[in-house]
Amino acid sequence: MPAKTERVTILTTPAFKQFLSLEAEKAGVSISELIRERCSQEPLQSDDEVYLQALVAQVNESTQNAKKALNKGLRDAKATLKALKKTKVA
Repeated sequence: MPAKTERVTILTTPAFKQFLSLEAEKAGVSISELIRERCSQEPLQSDDEVYLQALVAQVNESTQNAKKALNKGLRDAKATLKALKKTKVA
């Protein structure tokens, strides 16, 4: 782990500082360590993002099913037209 040699100073409201203090206390770490840990983690997905990903997956699946159904319909229509042409000629 690289040496910690850089300093970052931020100004906050007293309420936010209290929030950070409580979160750090719950986690059993300093405020600095809390911020380092939280900022180095992959961001969590919000409920909206999870919901949106599920919708996209469902739309993709539905699109594939629709394509298959349309292709089958086209094949059936071509077969029907071919059969009708044969009966007309005969």
